[in-house]
Amino acid sequence: MDECPNNTATDFQILAFSTSEMGQFLIFAAILLIYLITITGNLIVFIVICLVPQLHTPMYFFLRNLSISDVIYISSTLPKFLSIIATQDNRIFFTSCISQLYFFLSTGLCDVLILTSMSYDRYVAICIPLMYSMIMNRKLYVLMSTSSWVISSINSLMYAYLVSTLSFCSSHKLEHFYCDLQTLYTITTSDTRSREILMIFEDTLFAFVPFLLTITSYVFIISTILKIRSAKGRFKAFSSCTSHLTTVILFYGPIIFLYFKPKSMDTKKQDMILSLFYVAVVPMLNPFVYTLRNQDFLGPLRKMVKIKSII
Repeated sequence: MDECPNNTATDFQILAFSTSEMGQFLIFAAILLIYLITITGNLIVFIVICLVPQLHTPMYFFLRNLSISDVIYISSTLPKFLSIIATQDNRIFFTSCISQLYFFLSTGLCDVLILTSMSYDRYVAICIPLMYSMIMNRKLYVLMSTSSWVISSINSLMYAYLVSTLSFCSSHKLEHFYCDLQTLYTITTSDTRSREILMIFEDTLFAFVPFLLTITSYVFIISTILKIRSAKGRFKAFSSCTSHLTTVILFYGPIIFLYFKPKSMDTKKQDMILSLFYVAVVPMLNPFVYTLRNQDFLGPLRKMVKIKSII
């Protein structure tokens, strides 16, 4: 039974990292730099893939979607966090909090589903290469990508609605740098047991199952690579999936540590730092992981930059 009506919560207070003025300045500068690099890097990846015909392949189509998802993902949290540090006004309106929660959860899940789709693409490319063009046709990879966006949007809309019906009477203070779902559940005066059971089910369905599918894909991929006789052939096959594998490790690593670390290590500051890593740093690294040693991408990019400099 709710102790008060929901309209008592008009805003929340974001209690992020409390430190000295110099510390606040350093955090602001670091987060701003990360944000600008992430936006620039992901937009460059998106534009180059759109403009270069030879990059119109399933893998790069998924990467293009991942880039846009990462831009929305990081933009849902960091600009508000930067505003709080700059203005020292840590309030966020209830409607803004719900909107932030929606876009964060939506693009976070979209990343998971797109990465899973990419793992299937790599499985088909390496394990059954002769059937690749037949299986990974345009109809299939567009459907996989569209499904990722639709499923994540509907799922996040459900969570946004469920949170909007909660009551917040005893506290409006969020000990995080954004409107985190679990943090909102800890300060509500509503009964959240059914919602938490739903969250466990959803974590299993949309986090564990995609992770398991990705791991299974790489078991088959590595097994197939090891059967290749020539060292050059093994290297070429493995290099075609190292970027995706690196991104999977960067994406899932912090989340696994955050949720499965020993209870004795539970501190809110550690959780916030780890959350900041997968919210800010991972989207920043993705463009570099996929393009730094990728001549298929770097070649067209150099040509585009050269043409622009001549003009």
